[in-house]
Amino acid sequence: MSNLSLDKLFPYPLDDFQLQAVDCLNQGHSVVVSAPTGSGKTLIGEYAIYRAIAHGQKVFYTTPLKALSNQKLRDFRKQFGYENVGLLTGDTSLNRDASIIVMTTEIFRNMLYAEVDGEDDPLLDVETVVLDECHYMNDSQRGTVWEESIIYCPTSVQFVALSATIANSIQLTNWIENVHGPTDLITSEMRPVPLKFNFCSQKGLHPLLNDEGTALHPNNKVWRPPKGKRNKQKLNRPLYPEPPSIGFIVSQLEERKMLPSIFFVFSRRGCDKAVKSLKSHILVSKKERNLLKLRLRDYSLQNPDGIRDSFHIDSLLRGIASHHAGILPAWKEFVERLFQDGLIKIIFATETLAAGINMPARSTVILTLSKRCEEGHRLLKGSEFLQMAGRAGRRGLDEIGYVVTVQSRFEGIKEACQLAISPPDPLISQFTPSYGMVLNLLQRYDEKKAKELIERSFGRYLADLDLVDEEKSLCNLENEISNLKINLEDIPWSDFDAYEKIRSRLREERRLLKILKKQASETLSNELTSALNFSSNGTLVTIKVPQVNEKPTPAVIVDKIETSGQFPYLLCITIENVWILLSCQSVVSLHAELSCLDVDSYKKPYLSKLGETCFGDDKTILLTKNIEKIAQKEDLYTPQYDLAGEVTSQYELVLSLEKELDAHPAHRWGDRKKLKKFRRRIDELEIELITRKNYLSHKVNHHWDSFKSLSKVLEYFGCFNNNKLSEIGRTVSSIRGDNELWIGLIVMSGHLDDLEPHELAGILQGISTDISRREVWCDFFPSSGSEDLMNKIFFIRKDLINIQERFSIDVPVLWNLDVVGLVEQWTIGISWNDLVRGTSLDEGDIVRLLRRTVDILSQIPHCEAVSDKLRNNARRALKLINRFPVLEDNDYESLISEDKDAVNPATERAD
Repeated sequence: MSNLSLDKLFPYPLDDFQLQAVDCLNQGHSVVVSAPTGSGKTLIGEYAIYRAIAHGQKVFYTTPLKALSNQKLRDFRKQFGYENVGLLTGDTSLNRDASIIVMTTEIFRNMLYAEVDGEDDPLLDVETVVLDECHYMNDSQRGTVWEESIIYCPTSVQFVALSATIANSIQLTNWIENVHGPTDLITSEMRPVPLKFNFCSQKGLHPLLNDEGTALHPNNKVWRPPKGKRNKQKLNRPLYPEPPSIGFIVSQLEERKMLPSIFFVFSRRGCDKAVKSLKSHILVSKKERNLLKLRLRDYSLQNPDGIRDSFHIDSLLRGIASHHAGILPAWKEFVERLFQDGLIKIIFATETLAAGINMPARSTVILTLSKRCEEGHRLLKGSEFLQMAGRAGRRGLDEIGYVVTVQSRFEGIKEACQLAISPPDPLISQFTPSYGMVLNLLQRYDEKKAKELIERSFGRYLADLDLVDEEKSLCNLENEISNLKINLEDIPWSDFDAYEKIRSRLREERRLLKILKKQASETLSNELTSALNFSSNGTLVTIKVPQVNEKPTPAVIVDKIETSGQFPYLLCITIENVWILLSCQSVVSLHAELSCLDVDSYKKPYLSKLGETCFGDDKTILLTKNIEKIAQKEDLYTPQYDLAGEVTSQYELVLSLEKELDAHPAHRWGDRKKLKKFRRRIDELEIELITRKNYLSHKVNHHWDSFKSLSKVLEYFGCFNNNKLSEIGRTVSSIRGDNELWIGLIVMSGHLDDLEPHELAGILQGISTDISRREVWCDFFPSSGSEDLMNKIFFIRKDLINIQERFSIDVPVLWNLDVVGLVEQWTIGISWNDLVRGTSLDEGDIVRLLRRTVDILSQIPHCEAVSDKLRNNARRALKLINRFPVLEDNDYESLISEDKDAVNPATERAD
């Protein structure tokens, strides 16, 4: 137990959740703290620092962004003393022996991958690791870093995971406890400064929610389009009214004393455009303006190349600024400090500012409630909205924090209310195996242990939770199949299949018989019609007419009546004593071989229409009896076409199949349709069962399957044999990037050995850094040597892509020449202003890609199997490229105070 006095450490009473967290830490437990932004979570991390120092131990304080690391460095130096705080970045280290080391979570993860042996253990004497902004686990690009850090960190180290409010904090805590050790969940829903939600339209600014904060304020009305436009399709739905102008919103905030304020805008251009729209607003006093001038002068003296254009300087002096990734980092940090000191009254920022940088304001204004994504525009998620809204309200300064949502052309008060009352989103696992992960795990563990570690991911934990319900569902499915099979267990399905096969064939043969009859009928029809033209009265025939009988019927021709056509009508009397007038085409058999009957003495009825009938009299009964007597001796019922050879053969086949079907055992079973339905249901359920089991297996095992696929690609390129790393494998394992194997293959290829430092820097940028901005232009072209080399290594890239596709691996293999020339020019020594003028990239983008190049360059000297020449050129390129504004103030310090060539701070590996 710690003997630290909270009263001495903190000059104010602690909240209940803070006291609970302190108690848990004193018990030696890790903690997950889930609380609203601005509620005082950082204090728990600070207590962990005091506690570790009191024990003579160290603390690693990790953040998701380098900008946050720099801010924490400054804050902790003031709080704990300059000499007690150090910093680790990808290429430099500062005061690495200090009690408090600040770093990004990615650097911490890289440490854990490094080889640990005795004295070089980077976690030696580390008592606690603080994972600030732990909800970054949701980040699709880098969220896996947090999971890897938690999985691979020794259980002797305490975790303090600080997170904004999340929906599944219990699941996160339980998972950390499963993979790391005793962990307690500390939650708080109370904000020290409560939030009040407002809505602003052209009509003004007014409350958004009711007094309970559970629904729309009763005075608010949801806008509806005019009646004539209500029936339009959703895609063409009417736009909302025009939004209020930025100037109008600012005026509303000024009137209500709601400044300073952060305006969240979801584009860089939108931020700068908003600043320009306030060219007539002055938000600072004369005293504040003079302070701003002094601060700006000091900044310009230190950073002569870090000044924005005159318009932004003028806006800054009026208390207005923008903050986004396209701005030079030094200027952005300058703006942050001015805002923290209360000299900037309005800042237009992209949502990255909500990521944890300490910039609280009295109010936040969210200008639009939707954002662009890969699939188009979408409404903000609950957690995104809460992160931005949470910046409102300064503890100790404001009684209420104001959140202002704004009418746009696409969203109105209904969507604003929906977001304001929506709960936070759950954390979703982003764990993704990589080449570096595979190599580092196999370098330290056998395959069995590596699989165990892979299966400890948060994603697997969540899958296992779902597994309970899914397995129960699968069990119910199996029981349903079993019950159906019990009811049908006495059915010999082989006999059933044979029976169904005979039935199927019988249907087909009957169909064929029908076709053959029709064909024979059409063939014989003309012959019969011609023969009837010459037949005599009294000739026996077989007719088929619906007016008499659907079946063939014996009859006798009594008279032939001439018509205007080619063939006469036939007046016949049937065996059933019915007179009928019919055409020659109704005769299906002509029995000319039989003697004609005497029909002349019978009185003929008058029938004028085809198909017309009447009954015969007592006299004609004698005639029908003669027909019946002949029919008993001769076949007068079979149509002549039925006597065709192929029809007869087919008919006999159909009869034999009918007999076979009648004799089959299945013919005497119950309702065969019902049996067939049951069996079809069983087949459907079994297919569903297999499909769901396969999906479940993939869900549970896909990380390990991905690990094995990555291993196969690595094995193809000779990185290891029998799970033992080769020289190239150990080299690739020491690299950190989007595709470590791709970079490692190029480094090991020998192609880079003879390059000049500026060419080396350019090539490394071309294979490691993606330019995400669209329509980039650059006036700096790569050297001929660099261009030739990029073309040579293209074939290595093609081979890698093909092998990745073979094993279903989708890892980017970056290769582009777009800004290779820009990196070369900066490394050669071009001025910053000339560099910026030669490209469409924003200053912040240029710094970012140069710093990523620095990161790769800093790793080359620590790769095992590279030539001394390449090591030296990488060091030379690093010194040439690492100047302002690429090199930060902290980095300048470290160059003076640290031996850079001794250790790679990203991995803590000695050369």
